[in-house]
Amino acid sequence: MSTEPLLLRYMTRFRCIAERCEDTCCTGLRVPVSEPQWARMRAAVAGSAEESERLHRCITPNPGGAATEHAFIEMRPDGHCPLLDTERLCSLQRRHGDTVLPDICATFPRVVTRWGERVEVSGTLACPEVARLCLLEEDAVEPVPTPLAASHVPRPETARHIPADAEDAWAFHAETVREALLRMLHRREYPLASRLAMLGHLAHGLDGFYFRGTETFRGEDREAAEARLNEVLQRFDSPDVLEAVHRDFSGLALPGGPCVGLFSSVLRARMAAGRGERFSSLARSVLEALGLQEGTPGELDAAWRTYAERWRHLEALHGARVHQYFDNYAAHFAWRNPLIDAPGLLAYVFRLALRVGLLRLTLVGHPRVAELCQESSPTAGSQEQLDRAAVETFQLVAKHVEQAPDFLALAEGLVGPGRGADTLGKVLIFATF
Repeated sequence: MSTEPLLLRYMTRFRCIAERCEDTCCTGLRVPVSEPQWARMRAAVAGSAEESERLHRCITPNPGGAATEHAFIEMRPDGHCPLLDTERLCSLQRRHGDTVLPDICATFPRVVTRWGERVEVSGTLACPEVARLCLLEEDAVEPVPTPLAASHVPRPETARHIPADAEDAWAFHAETVREALLRMLHRREYPLASRLAMLGHLAHGLDGFYFRGTETFRGEDREAAEARLNEVLQRFDSPDVLEAVHRDFSGLALPGGPCVGLFSSVLRARMAAGRGERFSSLARSVLEALGLQEGTPGELDAAWRTYAERWRHLEALHGARVHQYFDNYAAHFAWRNPLIDAPGLLAYVFRLALRVGLLRLTLVGHPRVAELCQESSPTAGSQEQLDRAAVETFQLVAKHVEQAPDFLALAEGLVGPGRGADTLGKVLIFATF
């Protein structure tokens, strides 16, 4: 494994646009404060009784929490950070500099992972500018060997470290498996839905021996297990195997109403959690555009037909552009989310398929996209309008849904242990969406 730092190309282009941004980093996020950071913050404001009192009102101790989550910044009822000033900038940073900021505030929107000795830098689409750079440029998700600068990794010590420990086969082989997933995702001659099905079948092929906590790679079995792993990965490099999966998957016809019901319930739940007006406005518009008022079976089936018709129309008008959004998103997911966070590879692929389905529904229901679907042919400015809708959709879902505890719990509940033919079936269901 090369130890040269890798940045996804969109992160080599990233620069914070500050007050020109349509959103603020300082809302909708859970901000932990470590014990040393809390000490630095207190020391910085010690000279002002008023500032010190305000800071203490903003911080909620975390009894029994780890040192990295010693306390949390208590967000205002509207979800904004209480330390924001009238210009939506951090008052603490303005007066005392970056060193007093909690780690998440100093590093956002960067996601830094150290694989063995190599650092990788990706981003979170919860930042509108990262979403723009990731979705709208064809080469955005190419990994680029890049010498690290302070702007790339403001606090390198906070990088998540995944050790190259041969005793932990799940982590040790994760990079090799991710490379296989990325090769499959880059087979863009196939629809993304078929590629998700291919990922599911690959994961199912590894399911019996490659998962978190596997003992198959220990002792005398190690060499045989590694040979078996390589055999499965090589099989899914075969054009004949991929074509067979695509052909079989394309023949599936599954009902979409239950998926519509699930995704609409996710949007309603996040609205009820008070996720801010931008997200709530979008979620309301999506539900209204698809006729999802009550969630009855008949309504869900009708919404599915509306969704499917609009998706076909959108592909006919702007297919290449729309496919680029989701192709880039899928590759970004594989780089941004280490697969070792899932209990198994099938569960990991399921998480991707679930997110793609939710994003497709939300994008199709976006009011700007609903307007575009009334057109018979592309018009001047229609791609720009579509781009704006896509950036808003992906950014708001990333910020207010994807990392929310209730959404993560939902995904975990749907997939269970995340192994076996039943989980593969669920991957295929959401891939068809």
